[in-house]
Amino acid sequence: MSLISLIAVFLIEQIRPLDYRRVVAEPIGAWADYIESRVNAGAWRHGLLGWLLVVGLPVVLLGALYALLYALNPLFGWALNVVVLYLTMGFRQFSHHYTEIQLALRLGDLDRARQLLGEWQGRSTQGLNSSDIARLSIEGALAASHRHVFAVVLWFVLLPGPCGALLYRLSAIVRERWALPTGEANEFSQFPKWIFSIIDWLPLRATASAFAVVGDFEDAAYCWRTQPANWPDKEMGIVIASGAGALGVRLGNPVVDDGELSDRAELGLGDEADVDFMQSAVGLVWRATVLWMLLLFLLGLASLVG
Repeated sequence: MSLISLIAVFLIEQIRPLDYRRVVAEPIGAWADYIESRVNAGAWRHGLLGWLLVVGLPVVLLGALYALLYALNPLFGWALNVVVLYLTMGFRQFSHHYTEIQLALRLGDLDRARQLLGEWQGRSTQGLNSSDIARLSIEGALAASHRHVFAVVLWFVLLPGPCGALLYRLSAIVRERWALPTGEANEFSQFPKWIFSIIDWLPLRATASAFAVVGDFEDAAYCWRTQPANWPDKEMGIVIASGAGALGVRLGNPVVDDGELSDRAELGLGDEADVDFMQSAVGLVWRATVLWMLLLFLLGLASLVG
């Protein structure tokens, strides 16, 4: 049932893409902000309470609803799986921007590519050249494929029904909404950050492993082992380093940010990023997706045989 649900969601998303920001991120973010305004007194336990209200309670209620629907008819449970997966995952959360940037670079329209990258990643793009844009786009695509596809799929498989998918999506949104600006300290934001690092620990490594298997395994393993420690987000650095090594492209490196040269470590090995590597990154993500679907099929087959 898990594999069929995922295939159905992939097909539905291609036919009718979801406006993730308007339908999912903004409403949940507003709810998280409301809970924070009510319970945030600056202590770690208040962060725990807020997280339980925004994440834990909906996951438990969804689990109860799934059990009820499945008891009535397994098809009802399957339908709930599809609906929740459609709301919590999907390639279209990043592929539209990525494809438009790739097209603009191929046409030589650097201004359009900068504009699209800025809209997608919410960053200054002034002074970026075509290689910088390709580099940042590939980094964003690798990270987004993990956040919106592979991590959600893994948790969907690990927990009953659609509970895992909802757990991951809500935890990611709460971590982002309750994060503090660099340099500020508040124990309230520490629990959501800590619990999400636990939730994301296995998916990060599963995604990096998939990239290594379907790409250049030796370079991916080397980059994964040696490079993420120097990346600002060390955990996400695992995914980007593995993906860069699998592609044979150099990511990271300094870029112009708000008129200043930002200091970023190098991830990956090989050639400078360009629009052709952007297309290669699309192939890498799809091959990893097929690998995961194949593994799910084999697990389901083994379960049936057993």
